[in-house]
Amino acid sequence: MHRAGPQPRRLVCCCVSRGDPGSRSVSSFPVSQTHYQVLGVAPTASAADVKRAYRQLVVRYHPDKHGGDVRYEEQFKAVATAYRVLGDAGRRATYDFQLAQATRRADDERRHQQYRPASQHVYGVPMPPPAPLRTRPPASSRERHYQTIPRQRVRFMRRDWLLTLAFLAAAALFSLSVKATMDRVTANAHYRDGLAAYVRGDFTAAYSEFSQTLDFRPNAAGALRRRGELQLLVIHDPAAARADFQAALRQENPPAVAAHLCYYLGRCETALGHPPGADAAYSRALALDSTLSAAWVARGQGRLLDLHRPAAALADFDQSLALARAAGQPGPWRAAQLRGLALATLGRYPEARAAYEAALLARPLDGQTHFLLGRLAQRLGNAPAACEFFRRSLELGYIFAGAAYKQSCH
Repeated sequence: MHRAGPQPRRLVCCCVSRGDPGSRSVSSFPVSQTHYQVLGVAPTASAADVKRAYRQLVVRYHPDKHGGDVRYEEQFKAVATAYRVLGDAGRRATYDFQLAQATRRADDERRHQQYRPASQHVYGVPMPPPAPLRTRPPASSRERHYQTIPRQRVRFMRRDWLLTLAFLAAAALFSLSVKATMDRVTANAHYRDGLAAYVRGDFTAAYSEFSQTLDFRPNAAGALRRRGELQLLVIHDPAAARADFQAALRQENPPAVAAHLCYYLGRCETALGHPPGADAAYSRALALDSTLSAAWVARGQGRLLDLHRPAAALADFDQSLALARAAGQPGPWRAAQLRGLALATLGRYPEARAAYEAALLARPLDGQTHFLLGRLAQRLGNAPAACEFFRRSLELGYIFAGAAYKQSCH
């Protein structure tokens, strides 16, 4: 039989731990050991066991615990490398396959060398002895100690400042756009609720909803108009209503809507005792919408009673009645009544009487019209007819006819 050839040697580190004599030496692992041997686990160990072993060895061999000793540093790196491979399922599978192949080749080589004579020649050349395994050269002194990296001062360039400012501006614009969108959505919801309350006659709730709409959108023309109407017609606060109507007119409105806003603004001016302002508002409304009959009547009333311009007032009343006839509708009784008063002021008594009678046909139980007929009878010198009209006016509830009846008929 032939003698077996020399076995390959395995280099090991022989530094013994001084901390715990009974424990395994710190650097007693062979250089050629596998990752499983480095972590001290079996090849069949689970992922949890591999992770647990890694954590224990990291704590044990961390260089900070041993004053930066290079031996512990090398062992710490080997543990980290082993876990980087075995801690990942894909890498571990690849490593297991390569390890099995290497183990099979090593076994084949060992068996081949075991049965080869020492003096065996291959193609006439003696087989050289197996070379010992080489390890890396000893670490230098620079590698054995941690170096403190000086902290560099960060310097902002002009481009960095511009990019920072651009980012802040974009963030601010985004925040503002989100807030504007949310305010608009909330305002629209309050406005719809306010319109619903306005339609069903719940004016208190409608006023509250319109006010909340304006909290989120101060320039909402629809909410300004509706709240102004409530302040003028329900709450009777013409000053606050005028402010709302003026704010609504500063927004973009269709001509018909702007005409109604000017009409309500004129009514506010009238209630506040500003006849010239009211006349200007009514004129602006009629310039926007000449078919607005209520504006003709309101402007004529102001010109007749406040500005003492009966001829101009008579033209406004005639225009209002002409619009009604053109639409095939009966004329407003208030326009006919005030038309009679303007004719009486101008001394056109027969026409004034005809206008009053037309107003009575539209509203027979109006006490004020009976009172005006009584005044017209007084001017014409018909005292019995005047007293009869005053009596009827008083019976219909027009209390101002009481003084005239006592003065003229007793």
